Amino acid sequence: MHKLYLSIVVTTLIFWCDLKAQEQSPQQIQALVESYKKDARGPYHRIKWFCEDGTEREPKDPCPDNIEGIQHASFKESALKLRKTNRLYFSEIIASNKPKDFLDEANDYSRLKQYQINAYLGSVDDGWVLRKAQYYRGAIQSEDEEAWGKEFFESILKDDDFLRSHYYLIRQILKDIPHNGDDNLAQLMRSQSKILSEAIPTFMDARIKIHGQPQKSDIDLVKGFMVNRNDKISEGQREDFEQLIATMQTFYAPLNLSTLEDDIKRMALPKDIESSFFELIKSSRSEPSAEQLVADITNILYQIRLHIYEVNSSKNRLRLLDLSNRLEQKLLIEAQNWQTPTLAQNLNKINTLVCASMGTGLIEHWEYTSIENTITDQLVKNEITLANLNNVLTTSRGVVEWSASMVKATYQDIVDTYTKFEPLSYGFIDDRVRSSVALNLGNTVGDLGVLVAQLSNIENKVMSLDNQSSVRGLNPGYAYGTLVVVDGNPDDEEVNTHNIYIFEKPPSDLKPVAGIMTVSEGNLVSHVQLLARNLGIPNAALSYDNLKALKTYDGKKVFYAVSNKGNVILKLEEDMINAEKELFNKKERSKNIVEVPTAQIKLDVDTVVNMRAVDANDSGKLCGPKAANLGELKKMFPEQVVEGLIIPFGIFRSHMNQQMPTHNMSYWDYLNATFKAAEIMKADGVSEEKLELFQLLALEKLHKAMLDIELDTSFIADMSSQFESVFGAKIGDIPVFLRSDTNMEDLKEFTGAGLNLTLFNIKEEQKIIEGIKRVWASAYSERSFKWRQKFLSNPENVFPSILIIPSVDVDYSGVMITKGINSGNDDDLTVAFSRGAGGAVDGQSAETRLITSTGTMLLSPARQPDYIRLPVSGGTQPYATTFESPILNNKNIEEIRTLAAAIRNTMTSHTDSGKQAYDVEFGFKDDQLWLFQIRPFVENKQAKSSEYLASITSQSDDNQMVALKTKF
Repeated sequence: MHKLYLSIVVTTLIFWCDLKAQEQSPQQIQALVESYKKDARGPYHRIKWFCEDGTEREPKDPCPDNIEGIQHASFKESALKLRKTNRLYFSEIIASNKPKDFLDEANDYSRLKQYQINAYLGSVDDGWVLRKAQYYRGAIQSEDEEAWGKEFFESILKDDDFLRSHYYLIRQILKDIPHNGDDNLAQLMRSQSKILSEAIPTFMDARIKIHGQPQKSDIDLVKGFMVNRNDKISEGQREDFEQLIATMQTFYAPLNLSTLEDDIKRMALPKDIESSFFELIKSSRSEPSAEQLVADITNILYQIRLHIYEVNSSKNRLRLLDLSNRLEQKLLIEAQNWQTPTLAQNLNKINTLVCASMGTGLIEHWEYTSIENTITDQLVKNEITLANLNNVLTTSRGVVEWSASMVKATYQDIVDTYTKFEPLSYGFIDDRVRSSVALNLGNTVGDLGVLVAQLSNIENKVMSLDNQSSVRGLNPGYAYGTLVVVDGNPDDEEVNTHNIYIFEKPPSDLKPVAGIMTVSEGNLVSHVQLLARNLGIPNAALSYDNLKALKTYDGKKVFYAVSNKGNVILKLEEDMINAEKELFNKKERSKNIVEVPTAQIKLDVDTVVNMRAVDANDSGKLCGPKAANLGELKKMFPEQVVEGLIIPFGIFRSHMNQQMPTHNMSYWDYLNATFKAAEIMKADGVSEEKLELFQLLALEKLHKAMLDIELDTSFIADMSSQFESVFGAKIGDIPVFLRSDTNMEDLKEFTGAGLNLTLFNIKEEQKIIEGIKRVWASAYSERSFKWRQKFLSNPENVFPSILIIPSVDVDYSGVMITKGINSGNDDDLTVAFSRGAGGAVDGQSAETRLITSTGTMLLSPARQPDYIRLPVSGGTQPYATTFESPILNNKNIEEIRTLAAAIRNTMTSHTDSGKQAYDVEFGFKDDQLWLFQIRPFVENKQAKSSEYLASITSQSDDNQMVALKTKF
């Protein structure tokens, strides 16, 4: 009995300890950071010996002679606790780690990346948590750090797969993790500083910094010390200081090309790599131009990226990658010196820097080969059509965006984590982009953009921005409202219907807004982009520099317009002309108000329906278009569409007759009473804001009450029976999707894409039952209501049905639009795919392609670092991914062409237009295509026919010939 009691106590204590080990809040971490900054030892506790046998000894009691050991600082208890609660590692001493722990593969290499962010913060914030501790003697031993780093890299570089899949990350961590070993210069630098510190005790802090955390900025530290102590140091000491500075300048000097030859010969390199080095060495002996140097270095970077896997020695791989980093620094300097006064020279420089982007890991090799000929094919000509020049510009801009996206994909998650408690962390990604080829490539592409804009008569008028060629329209439309610039994570931003937003990346569940601009074009077929295109919401892409420049206008009233050809206007309210003001005159402005048709709706069907029994003609009558159209597809492609069950409108409607808790009326009467009261308030002149607030509060009550609605027992029995007969398994034995499917979706003028709830991979019977309630209730969520209230005349007549289909654990999935969204060609296809389930629809950075009858063009590669799979146990399982190979293969692309042709031939019978385009969701499992949804692709006709937008649309001749000798 006593033992049992003791066991209960111990178990309770363990549980209590687990509760206490909860994550610390950003505010707590911020306070901890501030305390470390003021502490002479920062996050460190005291100096100790750490012996190989696991023992720890006092500083004056080293490890026994027969046991290896290293001396460094231990960590404060608060720092160790932070590791356990939040997995945050401040000021790591890497020599104290096991390589596998520090690599941290299971957590997407978090500790590696944190080490880099810590180094960045230290450089921009006076040591950051080591503000005072950077002079804590003995805390870090640079010799041990470098020796450990060298061994670490030589170990991980043996792995071809890791090198291939994480090439960019590896090159970046080589810049931050010490590993060069005790070469003569490093040793000389340390010994010179040691001698000086012994002679001049006040130099000890600088000596500790040089030994423990050497940086190029230490040169200025030493020079500053000399200036401040000028009258207190002897002539001999002054000479010693000059020698130390000379040693440091040599140590930190750019690569000396004349010493390369011996290094190359010692490494036994593949022929292509060796030849590229010798070309550089040869040209460097005759005072080469900046253009020649950049071209030669780019060739080396390219050859290393392609052939490093043929180098057997991991030591030589390490030497090669170090050389590639040092050569990149040389390239960045020379690229600034490379002037391009003509179009031909500009295109040549862009072509070279695009290749360098591949060589430095910013884009993948397959991505480079996909777009390589777009530019190189034009360089052999004397002139180029304006249309082809625009293609070159689009592709070049794309590479700049892909490069920046590689940095974001690698670091965004950990940067977001750090930014919550240290806002300076957000600058890390921008710093990496600016210290890469992407910066100069972006500037060069910007010059091309200015020329193309002039030739195309595209004149952006975006406030007073310097580089307006980076701004380009995506969806036509116009808006007036308050400008809100969101720099960073948008998830906490409470959007307002009347505001115009500039996002670095928009939230996937964006509520209705007046207008949007985003950094980079983003995912063309995400629900947010499709809604914007459908509803005439102006949408444009801009650069991150543009976003930062527009922060000045945050909170100002502005006018914003995007023309059909991509001209963009953004001006202050006081600068609006009369024609622009008239657009927002309530008497004059025509809204796209749509009525949900209800005349043919069948509310008397109160049994679960087999999806095989419906087709497109049942859309909006028995069920929503998802189920009806998928039933149609099931007839067309029986082997590529799963079985399905439909909970029709009638079952929802009958449940709404139940008494609503705490209200003396049914759910349905409450809903109609809410809208009736809103009509009366509107007639009484209540403001739109108060009217919307009233409805939102009322619908929130309805939404919560519906989550507890009692499902009829006969309905549950019917559904269980249908599960067995249609799916061949009992309810609860197979995972399914529950997809909301309302009669307000896929109308002629309103798509409603993504407004209501879809539940992924639900397996347990009780979760399916609860899920049905959640899906019904989602029709009355704030986001869904706001979008439809803005564009529907009878939102009270929205009826949700539910489509139930078995889960397919696809390898990758996405969306096809059966037209070229950007090209406007009705015969083209726009396809976006991501790995795993739910691909592309939520705004993931997806692999996007334009597929024509004869070829395929990569519009953007995937840069989504994570995805989900659907285990048979239900729920979702997250995974990390890399980008070294494309998602879609040639077989997939051929199947997509075949699918599109069949849809065009068959589905046109259900539309008024022979040119109706479709939005199709599907996926591939083991290369088999599975169809999940089809809906009409709806664009905004009013925006396209607007007289004002036509008046600001540029006129140009795509066939105009442009000479490559054209001067900038």
